[in-house]
Formats: sequence, structure tokens, C-alpha cells
Amino acid sequence: MPKVKLAIVYYSTYGTNHAMAEISAEAASAAGAEVRLLRVAETAPEAVVAAQDGWKAAAERQAKVAVATPGDLEWADAYLFSAPTRFGQAPSQLRAFIDTLGGVWSKGGLANKAASAMTSAQNPHGGQEATLLGLYTTFLHWGAIIAAPGYTDPAIFAAGGNPYGYSHTQGAAFDEKARAAIGHQTRRLVEIAAKLAA
Repeated sequence: MPKVKLAIVYYSTYGTNHAMAEISAEAASAAGAEVRLLRVAETAPEAVVAAQDGWKAAAERQAKVAVATPGDLEWADAYLFSAPTRFGQAPSQLRAFIDTLGGVWSKGGLANKAASAMTSAQNPHGGQEATLLGLYTTFLHWGAIIAAPGYTDPAIFAAGGNPYGYSHTQGAAFDEKARAAIGHQTRRLVEIAAKLAA
């Protein structure tokens, strides 16, 4: 099997999705993938971010993570997007990045690649499934191949049972159940991408 090039693209206001992306990057590397861990650029005004201690601290922790570019998605064989839910949708920062991908999309540079998504919310029923399905609609427009975890491993049931993609409740610990579910979703994405690239 060829070595999979995986772009993990995330947005994280308070650090939850950053942690999820890091867990995923570890699992992908262990599965033999070449990984780019990438954050999308912050679009909120700097004064707004600085006015909220948690947001400011998370931004400082992520400052050294490379900012995603359209070229990163063109490079990748597979994508894993992770972002919080905002009223049942991906946050504007992630949508703004997606809006930069028209040039790559128009020449087929996003098609025929495996794609998956993860999300989080403040509570267990805060619109996570709608957020994931909304991202998958975008991926379908690209011609990507959706590689959701489904019910393909007991880890999915143990961590809440979301077959569309891992979903974390903000503030909850990243225990072994969470890590196992993220790891399974990531490994499944890498395996499917390797089959597509073979």
C-alpha cells in the first residue's frame, strides 16, 4: 500500500478541536501516514479574541501550528476536518477556508480523495450531527469519498455512538474511550485512502 498523505485541518476556539486533531495526528502517524496538522486562520478580530481569556490562551497555544492553504489539500490523499459546531453548522472560520478552495476544486484537485470529519459542542446534543452532515455535503460537491466511522468498531459505541464522526463535549476529559474512537476513525480514513491510492 502507498504511504497516505493526510491533511488534518481544524479550527479550535478554546482548544477542544486542537486536542482532537493532535490525537488524530498521532493515530495517523502510527498507522504509517504522512501527516500535516493544520489550523485554519482566525477571522475574528484580534481585540475580540484578546478580550476572552480562554480564547486568547488557546490561540497562543496554537500559534506555532501551520495555517492551512489550498495547496495542502491539493497535496493530500485524504482530509480530516475538525471544528466545533455553531448553531448546527461549521464555524465561519472553517467556512471561510473552504471558500478559498474554488481554484483547487475547479481543476479536480479535491476529488477522489477520502474525507472524514469530527466536531464538538458545549453539550451532547448541540448540533454535532448536523455539523458533520453539512461538512459531508461540501465534500460530496468536491467529489471526495466520505469515510465516516460508521458502526465499524466497538469504540464508536463506547464513546457515544455517533456513526458520522467523533463528537466531543467541550470540557469533558479526553479519556481512553475518546482516544479510541478518534483513533479508529483516523485509522479507517487512512486505510480507505490507501486503497483509493493503490
